[in-house]
Amino acid sequence: MSNATGTQQPLGIRVFHALAKEPDWSTLSAEELSALAETTNRKRSSPLARLITGFPERGVAIAWHEMTLPGRVLRVRVYRPARDRVQEEALPLVLHVHGGGFVGTAVQSDWINSHLAGVLPAVVVSVEHRLITSTIPLSAAIDDGYDVLEQLLRTAPDWGIDPSRVAVMGESAGAAVTALAAIRARRSGVSLRAQVLVNPCVDVTSTALDYPSMSEFGDTPTLTVEQMEYFRRLAVPEGTDAREVSALYSNDLSGLPPTLVVIPVLDPWADQGRAYAQRLRADGTSVQVAEHPRAGHGFLSTPSLVPAAKNARAGITEFLTGRLTG
Repeated sequence: MSNATGTQQPLGIRVFHALAKEPDWSTLSAEELSALAETTNRKRSSPLARLITGFPERGVAIAWHEMTLPGRVLRVRVYRPARDRVQEEALPLVLHVHGGGFVGTAVQSDWINSHLAGVLPAVVVSVEHRLITSTIPLSAAIDDGYDVLEQLLRTAPDWGIDPSRVAVMGESAGAAVTALAAIRARRSGVSLRAQVLVNPCVDVTSTALDYPSMSEFGDTPTLTVEQMEYFRRLAVPEGTDAREVSALYSNDLSGLPPTLVVIPVLDPWADQGRAYAQRLRADGTSVQVAEHPRAGHGFLSTPSLVPAAKNARAGITEFLTGRLTG
């Protein structure tokens, strides 16, 4: 990574990740990955982690719920605004999917999700999808995201949501899930009001590492080429079609909801976000792009270390408010 000040992530992020021990991604076994995911998510769920991941919005109730889906049970993390903030019986829904891919938990996104729930106001449901492993590909996480969305819409009165006012939002690998959920929803005749894709992963084909931003920022504190290569090996097992789980290569991106693509400039995946915005626009979908200098991959989950996260949250809130109210 360049040493120029303008191409470095904030000092807090650099110090925080310098203190963490990076595994050898080229030799990481299935057992070691499982232990890494468990340890990482336990840390991200601890009260002390709030100093990094941000404190939830006051007055917003946060609770885990179990959702029974075909052949499996998933947890979802639900955020509801205080009753004195609500004037409607049925609220908009924001379906959220956290980042991480082979690690990650909805808890790491409490800061952004509780804010959206309280300010919009809306019911925000974050999917604790199956984490990617040597036996669980990216397609499984994508199925989890879409199946949760489908069930929420089918049982909308039970959740107190208005099925005509729905948005999807994803971060990093979670954006891969929500981007494809939006495409599936369109094919199924489900109308979404908006989608928000934050540092999105939309290409896991053989071209995934060919973007200029990969070369320029491929050795950052929050994401490296080695991590991305490991993610791709797990996400797309040999013999499967990577284009099927790469939103960038979808044949038709028309008729999708208005989209906000949030791009941290110092992210190896920055050019993937730009490429997807161009494809959406070329196919006639309304797109806004918000780029954040001095921000790297996963910045929305570290607001205490990356000041740009607050500006990004404000932009996401404004974008969704304009499309989910009324």
